[in-house]
Amino acid sequence: MSTEATTQAVVRVPAGVTTRVEGRSLSVKGPLGTVARPFPADAISLVQAGTEITLTLTIPPNRKRAKALLHTWEAHVRNLSGGVTKGCEARMKIVAAHFPMKVSAKDATLVIENFLGEKHPRIAPLVPGVRASVDGDFVTLTGPDVELVGQSAANVERTTNIRDYDPRVFQDGIYIVERARLKEA
Repeated sequence: MSTEATTQAVVRVPAGVTTRVEGRSLSVKGPLGTVARPFPADAISLVQAGTEITLTLTIPPNRKRAKALLHTWEAHVRNLSGGVTKGCEARMKIVAAHFPMKVSAKDATLVIENFLGEKHPRIAPLVPGVRASVDGDFVTLTGPDVELVGQSAANVERTTNIRDYDPRVFQDGIYIVERARLKEA
């Protein structure tokens, strides 16, 4: 008897979204754009049948890790299809206690001027496909892929990391207040 068994999960694709499975890669196209994601694990296979994508995991099914891994991949597929229909966003707060910061979105970057009184602006790179908008003390990052929006938020937060100052006193920076998530319908 084989020690490997299969565990399956089925994800329904919303109307208006087209999917294409090519080997271990899934491409999703919707009204907000196209997102592709590789599924590089040997233990997972993707099969498309109409409006459903079946994920098959080939590891022992009676373990907690097998169930957790399957649900993780299932969430990735749901995030891909939800991102191209609803979109994804992350919100960040600008905190300037000592020096007034000027934050602006230009092309694929977020420009932070006068951070801690510095003469040269700090530039936070945004991942391609992610847009930023500044509204008062808040920065909103939007895009069709939740992972890319989250990575852009991390890039902005890391750009305003403070070194050589006491972080209990100098709390200036741009901080994530709402993690990257699918927008509400």
